[in-house]
Amino acid sequence: MRETTGTEVLRTSVQVDGETASYLTAESVETGESGKQDGPAVLLLHGTYWSRVWLPVLGRIAEAGLRPIAVDLPGLGRSGGELTPETATVPALADWVARFASALKISGPLSLAGHDIGGAVAQHLLVHDGLEVSRLALVNSVTYDSWPAPHVARFRGPGADAGTTVDDVLDARREAVTAALCGAATEQRIADYLDPWTDARVRRSWMAMAGAADSRYTLDLVPALRRSATPKLLIWGEEDDFEKVEYAERFASEIPRTTLLRIPDAGHIPTENAPGRIARALVDFFTA
Repeated sequence: MRETTGTEVLRTSVQVDGETASYLTAESVETGESGKQDGPAVLLLHGTYWSRVWLPVLGRIAEAGLRPIAVDLPGLGRSGGELTPETATVPALADWVARFASALKISGPLSLAGHDIGGAVAQHLLVHDGLEVSRLALVNSVTYDSWPAPHVARFRGPGADAGTTVDDVLDARREAVTAALCGAATEQRIADYLDPWTDARVRRSWMAMAGAADSRYTLDLVPALRRSATPKLLIWGEEDDFEKVEYAERFASEIPRTTLLRIPDAGHIPTENAPGRIARALVDFFTA
């Protein structure tokens, strides 16, 4: 899976809680050094999608001497296991990410980025002591009470899965992915994003994540975020109908040491619309 001239993106895995935790990283084609293993780690978290959201920027991050790690949360993407309503909450996922980092023997301060609900997990990790976070980037992330979005909320509540068919989930995911990709939507790209949901286990895990989606997990973090001195970068596709840019503006105005980068003509997954610009912004931020 070639990303740029000097790097190659590859998928590998590690065991966490007895299950396979799959992740994307990048290696130098010339040296074969996977993700420049001696470089500072950059941990990239997805939300209701999977590690595919980070694919367009991985190679460029590695070329800058960083070690990008885009993990699939348990039961999602290519990772093993299966989420339940209890293990799909933001605090539970944050605990799992800390165990994943431990399994990779990542020590010391690390840079952390989160997209969508992965941004809530990242905020939780910053505020609590699961990981030592030196810099935090949020890309079209959930914040405050901005979530769950209607297309996720429809799958919440007791018995929500009772009358839900496979086609219901796949149709809802196709509609959401198409809108999220905005101008970058192509049939091949949409199919790439939808591929994991052909697995019943992944669909069940996604339903569990939808059921556990609750804005109190981000609202409860606001007081601690206001006290945080950690540098923060918000990268936002302005055409996002799910996580409105107004929430990013509010976050940037209220949370200290926060910079907002707006990406015009981009939707909920702006890494597909402006990969070069976003990769440069992340590299500049993480290496500052």
